[in-house]
Amino acid sequence: MKVTVSRRAHFNAAHRLYRKDWSEDKNLQVFDKCSNPNYHGHNYELIVSVTGEIDKETGYVIDIKVLKEIIKQEVEDEFDHKNLNLEVDAFKELNPTAENIAVVIYNKIKGKLKSHLDLEITLYETPRNFVTYSGK
Repeated sequence: MKVTVSRRAHFNAAHRLYRKDWSEDKNLQVFDKCSNPNYHGHNYELIVSVTGEIDKETGYVIDIKVLKEIIKQEVEDEFDHKNLNLEVDAFKELNPTAENIAVVIYNKIKGKLKSHLDLEITLYETPRNFVTYSGK
């Protein structure tokens, strides 16, 4: 029997959607005000869901305290109150769209989980705009 355990977290970060190989006009045309050279910010909401078999000894899929610490170390400590373009290595060459942020978070967290556990990341950039990634 597989069960999904989820933990909600949040972080605040600034970013600019921008491609260095495009002109300012093309960036503005494609990314509109999200390409503001002075950046803009979001209050991101994150849902991390881990799916697996219930451990017969503990009754857990994953200890939620362990998941909380992984999220703190891998996401909150690295992304919170940062300019993603300038301060987070993963986005030095990668456009920090919600889609790319979700994939980066997935890869960071997946590497800290036991291999038999499945992971899904849901990232809300705004209350109405969100992306989901499960490694597929």
